[in-house]
Parts: sequence; structure tokens; C-alpha cells
Amino acid sequence: MPASNDNLANQLLIALPALADPNFARTVALICQHDDEGAMGVVVNRASEYTLGQVFSQMGIGSDDEALCARTVLHGGPVHQERGFVLHDGAREWDSSLRVGGGLYLTTSRDILEAMAAGEGPAHAVVALGCAGWGAGQLEYELGENTWLTAPVDAELLFELPLERRWQTAAGSIGVDDLFRLADYSGHA
Repeated sequence: MPASNDNLANQLLIALPALADPNFARTVALICQHDDEGAMGVVVNRASEYTLGQVFSQMGIGSDDEALCARTVLHGGPVHQERGFVLHDGAREWDSSLRVGGGLYLTTSRDILEAMAAGEGPAHAVVALGCAGWGAGQLEYELGENTWLTAPVDAELLFELPLERRWQTAAGSIGVDDLFRLADYSGHA
């Protein structure tokens, strides 16, 4: 299937119940970059086994903010799992940032983590280890196969809503009150 001209950056992907891939079952991912070469995103509703304090410690960054250090780090996807991705708001310049859109940025440089630890980071931020990636045309193909729904990004969902509520809440934002009612939809004429 040829690549679509529809850019999905700054959109949420919501896995449909039939998606059996354990990396993406019942996930919500924010698409951060999408072009003719493929797409990259971060899963925003799956916890990793790490806290932000553990990440700081591994990087030699100190912080006295117990609440910040106790924050759960997300499992952002199966690609580059050793690499940190900070999804945040605020237009401050960091060493390595990608503008996602709608006031959201994805930063991969150490300076943002140091600023967060010092209480000088963005107002809203989540840290993920790993990301999700799709080759040229792969995401468009998966959308055509009814593997994903798309929804507008929602800052409250990304930064405030408990992880376990994000999947159904994202679907509800586009009028799907129960994702499991869609379980038998795929493949029927």
C-alpha cells in the first residue's frame, strides 16, 4: 500500500482489542514524527519497571524531590529501549528536541533530565524508555487493516490521567465508549 499524505504526528494511536502483538496490545501511542520514510511514537500508557529516581541515579543525576523521583517511567516501545525519551510541554530550547505539535516536544538529551531534577524542567513531562517505530507505509497499512484508531492528542491524558485509564479514555474521546464492542468488528463486511 503506498504511503498516505496524511501526517499523523501529534495524534494518538489506540490499539484495537484484536491487536495481538504483545508490544502494542491495549496501548495508546503518541505519534511524534510521521513522513514518507515511516513513523515514530511513544507508548503513553504502559509502565516500565523503573522510577525516575532510578533513571536519575543510573545517570549520576541527583534530586531531592521525592515525588519526582517516585514517578513511574513509561515503557515507550520496543525500539531503543536503552534510550530515554522525554515527552513534555514548554518551548524552552533543549540540546535535542523534536517539535511534535500543539505545544508538545520530544527531547532525548540529558539537559532536560538535569533541569527536571533541579526543579527547572517543563511544567508537564513524562519519561519513557524506548519508542515505537514503523517503516515506510507500515503504519498506513496497519490503519487500513483496522489495527488502530486515531484520536486527537489530549494533554490531560498524557500528563495527568492514570495509566490504566488512558486506553479507554482515548477511545472515548472519539465516541467509542467500549473498545471491546469493536472486538468482533474487524474482518466483517
